[in-house]
Amino acid sequence: MIHKHTRYYLQHLKDDIPAGIVVFLVALPLCLGIALASGAPLFSGLIAGLVGGLVVSWLSGSQLCVSGPAAGLTVIVLTAIETLGSFQALLVAGVLAGMIQLALGYLRAGIIGAFFPVSVIEGMLAAIGLILIIKQLPHATGYDTSFEGDESYMNETARSSLQEFFAAFNGVTPGAVIISSVALLLLILWTTPLIKRLPVLKSIPGALVAVVWGVGYHLLSTQYAPEWAVTDKHLVNLPISAKPSDFFTYLALPDSSYLVHLVNPKVYMTAATIAIIASLETLLSLEATDKLDPMKRLAPTNRELKAQGVGNILSGLLGGLPITAVIVRSAANINAGGKTRIASFSHGLFLLLSIVYLAYYLNFIPLACLSAILLHTGFKLANPSIFKHFYQKGMNQFLPFAITVMAILVTDLLIGMAIGLVIGLFFVIKADYHTAITLIQEGGKLTLRLNKDVSFINKALLRKLILHIPANSNVTIDASRAQFIDHDIMETLEEFLIAATDDNISVELVDLYGKEKIREHQTIIIKS
Repeated sequence: MIHKHTRYYLQHLKDDIPAGIVVFLVALPLCLGIALASGAPLFSGLIAGLVGGLVVSWLSGSQLCVSGPAAGLTVIVLTAIETLGSFQALLVAGVLAGMIQLALGYLRAGIIGAFFPVSVIEGMLAAIGLILIIKQLPHATGYDTSFEGDESYMNETARSSLQEFFAAFNGVTPGAVIISSVALLLLILWTTPLIKRLPVLKSIPGALVAVVWGVGYHLLSTQYAPEWAVTDKHLVNLPISAKPSDFFTYLALPDSSYLVHLVNPKVYMTAATIAIIASLETLLSLEATDKLDPMKRLAPTNRELKAQGVGNILSGLLGGLPITAVIVRSAANINAGGKTRIASFSHGLFLLLSIVYLAYYLNFIPLACLSAILLHTGFKLANPSIFKHFYQKGMNQFLPFAITVMAILVTDLLIGMAIGLVIGLFFVIKADYHTAITLIQEGGKLTLRLNKDVSFINKALLRKLILHIPANSNVTIDASRAQFIDHDIMETLEEFLIAATDDNISVELVDLYGKEKIREHQTIIIKS
């Protein structure tokens, strides 16, 4: 009898394998580009991709999240290699970072990802979509002066990306424009009801069709119309192995020099930095992936930290770059129809097979058709309808969303998310400030109602409402809806009760006393 989990994965193979191919095609140039931008050996990016796909996909609690080398760590890695003096020292730091992440998982630190409001998470997704569009346009037009990862959030990269965005219009390669334009049209066509009604075409992912088109155009134009062909620098550039066993020669396994690096304090500082940044990016990407999941599954965050920890330990031991969960590849996975972890695993498997057997053929893929795939993904993430949706929700939702988008574009992912979180918290506090205490007049009677938790933040509002209570009136202070009342609030109310007699104000108390101690008792219960 087939186990129910096995049956679950088998029934989704028809969706997961094509999605894995799409993610593989997106991840391949990113793995190479991030390694190059980090000042590391190209193969280190591929190793990180392999570990993310073959190992982390099974340890993770998420069915759709894809892990691999992240461009958000590029500056950290580049600086670390220069500061520590060698790439191997970085590998040691990567292993230590994985151990820290593993410890964070067991300490249940994954909960911090749940404190980001929906508007901020959606803002992050929209910003990533815009970054993809800005960074991929140069590749789509054949203006390739940089080969950084296409999900980079660093400030200097943002500036250079905007420069390339405008410069791309002055450095157009006709062949690249034809490839990317037709590929985009194919991708759009593949989302129409016409294609979805045809069973044969429906089963073929649009991204795969775009890649086949790009390879076909390149081969034909090279032979019959060289002036319309793209040059080698506009193609995927994968190291070619003479025989399968060459794969193992690219691995940078630990040796005695590891011990030398372990006594360097800078290695531990680098490890802590990588662990913190990688963990935050992972949790944010996991939160965003859960939101994009059509099946609305929730992944356990602590398990994800443990999985990333194991992944970074293995990646460092094998000679790979640090890894995180990455939203761009995860979004590509979801858009391609991925349903389970098999999609992420198969993308790692395809990476391995491509390195060993298919490098020669994969080098025929133009970067322009891969750019079209990412442009399409970027538009889905930053669709104008999303901006309209949050605008219609009101300023308390739209401003955190819009400010998060802008902050990420002009700074980086983490700073932008921090700014968005602060703005989001401001509106939460503002809403709580106005709803925690209300003064209601019904005929000649006033009711001062305390709702849910009333903290010191609401002290100013309470004083303002008390000043609106006229002399010679009847007031009911109703705390029946309150779960906790701060000592500062109680003190203010008691001062009002003393002063009320001077103004001939009659006060009735409903369920007021004792609630200032409830939170203390709840804390004791939780701790025990």
